[in-house]
Order: sequence, then structure tokens, then C-alpha cells
Amino acid sequence: MSSQRTTVLLAGAFALAALSTGSARAADLYNSAPAYIDPPAFQWSGAYIGAHGGTAFTKFPNPFADRNGWSGGIQGGYNYQMGPAVLGAELEGSYLGGAEHKVLGGKVEEKWRAAAKAKAGLTFDRTLVFGTAGVAMTKFDSGDGVRDTSGWKTGYLVGAGVERAFAGGISAKVEYNYIRTPNVKATSDLGRSETDIGSHELKAGLNYRF
Repeated sequence: MSSQRTTVLLAGAFALAALSTGSARAADLYNSAPAYIDPPAFQWSGAYIGAHGGTAFTKFPNPFADRNGWSGGIQGGYNYQMGPAVLGAELEGSYLGGAEHKVLGGKVEEKWRAAAKAKAGLTFDRTLVFGTAGVAMTKFDSGDGVRDTSGWKTGYLVGAGVERAFAGGISAKVEYNYIRTPNVKATSDLGRSETDIGSHELKAGLNYRF
């Protein structure tokens, strides 16, 4: 009877030791496993430079009519991110390709534009949806029937766009702007006129963030 009791006690001791060893090994494996760390959220803060191309047009619905011009230019700016919100400022210069606008007795053409814009938007990780507003200076040249026009005129700009960031600091955007330029002067055979001109620009661009 004593021998059987001793055997049972020894078997229990071995089982308890095995369980303790297994638990310790499991704890060691758990403690040594690398902890999962969420990747940092993408940041839009910082300066950028880039280029864009598109079309400058006079009115909807056809931005590709003969009276419109192909546009292209450069931009640079700075974004500051606060949580999901982004605030920024941008300077932009564009060649407008001679988009035509009707005035008394003829036409004037848009040739160049410089703009200073404020931006505000919301981020969805690597996607930025933004609105923009600012001041635009547009250079008008004489077109058919017009002998003289204002040259550089100041107006205002509003717009919106979407930008998507990729690896290596590169991002791509699509943006629409509406530009209103008041009191554009023109002289034709019918006399001298002043016209408020509304124009549009649809463009795609690439930015490099640094």
C-alpha cells in the first residue's frame, strides 16, 4: 500500500513539474515575441514644389472648345497638419495659352496668371481633399477686333481639389479654379469698354514634398 502511495505521489510531482515548465516556457515565448506597433499616421506638413498642366476656359460645359487654351505652370507652398485638418499657402504661376473672352467689338486673350492662395482641407491618410481661395493677377492681350487692353489685372480666385500622396515625397493632384477679374478694359472700333471676366482652369499636377 505504501509503495502504491509513493508511486502516485511521484507521478503527481512529475506532472506538476511538467506543467510548471510548460507554463514558464509559454510565458517566455509570449514575453519574447515582438510587440505590434501601429505605423505612424501619414503627415502632410512641410514645404513642396511642383508643376501642373491643364486647360483654361471661358465657360461650361465644354472646357476643350477652340476658344480655350492649354495651360501649364509651376507652384510651391507649405502645408501644416493639425490632426485630420490641413492648412496651407501656395504661390502659383501659369501660362494660359490665349483663352479668349468676348468684349465689346472683339475679344481679349488670357496669357499669364500669378496667384497667391490659402488652402484648407481634410486628410484621409494619404488623400487630401481641400478648398482654396486667394488673389490672382491675369495678363490680358488684345485679340480679334481689339486694339488695346488692360494688360495685368487683379481679381480673386476660389477652387477645390483632391491630392494623393505616394512614396518618395511625390503626390498627384487634380484641381479646379474659378477666377473673377473685374473691369478689364478693351478698345475696339466700337469704342472703349470695361468688362468683368469670369474664367476657369482645370488642371492636374505633381508635387514633391520635402
